[in-house]
Amino acid sequence: MAKRDFYEILGLAKNASDEDIKKAYRKLAMKYHPDRNPDSKGAEEKFKEAKEAYEMLSDPQKREAYDRYGHAGVDPNMGGGGGGGAGGFADAFGDIFGDIFGGGGGGGRGRNAGPQVYRGADLRYNLEITLEQAAHGFDTTIRVPSWDECDTCHGSGAKPGTSPITCTTCGGHGQVRMQQGFFSIQQTCPKCHGSGKITPEPCVTCAGAGRIKRNKTLEVKIPEGIDDGMRIRSSGNGEPGMNGGPPGDLYVEIHIKAHEVFQRDGDDLHCEMPISFAKAALGGEIEAPTLNGKASFTIPEGTQSGKTFRLRSKGIKGVRSGYAGDLFCHVVVETPVKLTERQKDLLREFETLTAEGGAKHSPQTKTWKDKVKEFFE
Repeated sequence: MAKRDFYEILGLAKNASDEDIKKAYRKLAMKYHPDRNPDSKGAEEKFKEAKEAYEMLSDPQKREAYDRYGHAGVDPNMGGGGGGGAGGFADAFGDIFGDIFGGGGGGGRGRNAGPQVYRGADLRYNLEITLEQAAHGFDTTIRVPSWDECDTCHGSGAKPGTSPITCTTCGGHGQVRMQQGFFSIQQTCPKCHGSGKITPEPCVTCAGAGRIKRNKTLEVKIPEGIDDGMRIRSSGNGEPGMNGGPPGDLYVEIHIKAHEVFQRDGDDLHCEMPISFAKAALGGEIEAPTLNGKASFTIPEGTQSGKTFRLRSKGIKGVRSGYAGDLFCHVVVETPVKLTERQKDLLREFETLTAEGGAKHSPQTKTWKDKVKEFFE
């Protein structure tokens, strides 16, 4: 019985693109695959027919020969060259499942790919610094764990005098193909873990890893104005990659210690300033601490506890700011303690004189008393 035209089998014209051929085959394979039609001999024949058509037309050289000479232009012995079973089906669907299950190398052709390359993992280093260091920036050195080539086996992972051998499970490709129903899935080889090599006699020093853990010293530049929780990336100083993959990065995460005087709020600083009762009542000039020395400002007469004074540009210039923040000084009037008898007498006399002056000396007290009186009335 004469063979049907391959294009006719797939329902395509001769000018069909490679993508059209693949899509047509997928549709027929899903419809007629034996796993979906276990009791249908006709479905199995149609599947084989579609499989052969796809394998011929998906190969550029075979397709060119077929287009020129028809069935006589292709070797009939190559009809099952897809690798047995549902090999052609796996090739047509491999690009989908390669993306899902991590297979590389272009779908079904991934079986010929080399060992899979892995980027090294990123590392994090927590660095605790002071508020002053954060404000002004500084250079420092840190020690981080690192993997270096084993001095004994020079990175091979094998005992001196021996060598790694090609993995017998994956044939050195680092990946294996598994058949699940009518799906063919490519995954990392469980024996060599993607390296394509195994070491029958591993190096004693590194236990076959080819590398050993050491600490390395790195210089880190902390920029001026860095804030708590920010990270500095040190490219290429994470864990090394596998099978020639690039190394990961090191992230230095900043943690700022609590300060005895200041509290930071973005680029602004806040601090509490205790002042004496007399200074609050009489007013005058006081000195406030800043991260760059001292700053003077004047408080007016009758300053109440909790009053806030703003010193512009006395805060921190953040890493992304064009100018410095402000310093907010929160005044706290301090009640004197451990008074002498002389001091107590003077305060009693002061209290009497203040009471005689009425509300003009204590406006807040007068207002509060009026509110209490209205409440009870």
